Amino acid sequence: MRLPRFLAPRTVVSAHCDLPCGVYDPAQARIEAESVKAIAEKYQANTDAEFRTRCLIIKEQRAELVKHHLWVLWTDYFKPPHFEKYPHLHQLFNEATKLAGAAGAKGSTDPAKADELLSKIEEISKIFWETKQA
Repeated sequence: MRLPRFLAPRTVVSAHCDLPCGVYDPAQARIEAESVKAIAEKYQANTDAEFRTRCLIIKEQRAELVKHHLWVLWTDYFKPPHFEKYPHLHQLFNEATKLAGAAGAKGSTDPAKADELLSKIEEISKIFWETKQA
């Protein structure tokens, strides 16, 4: 069944993201990753068992938020034209989310793991801001 002509859209629009631009920003992932690093440093500098337990709990929560913010960028902001222009972008997100996960900063108390994660987020951020210029 066809819609009557007066119900058909008069203007067709498109956007490269599902919400108006400005809601996506890799800074959210970076801030949480910086928290992961700071917590790992505090963990290393303290021997109190209760303090260290709280550090681990909070660090894992922050690492989970890093993954969430990265996944939102990966799945909601970046579109096929971005992946065509930046063919390594899928791999970069894969590596970053793994560094935020159990095999990376979430499962480690080594601040160097958090530095690796921050480095990947910085690479994603550079690409993100390049796409915002286009």
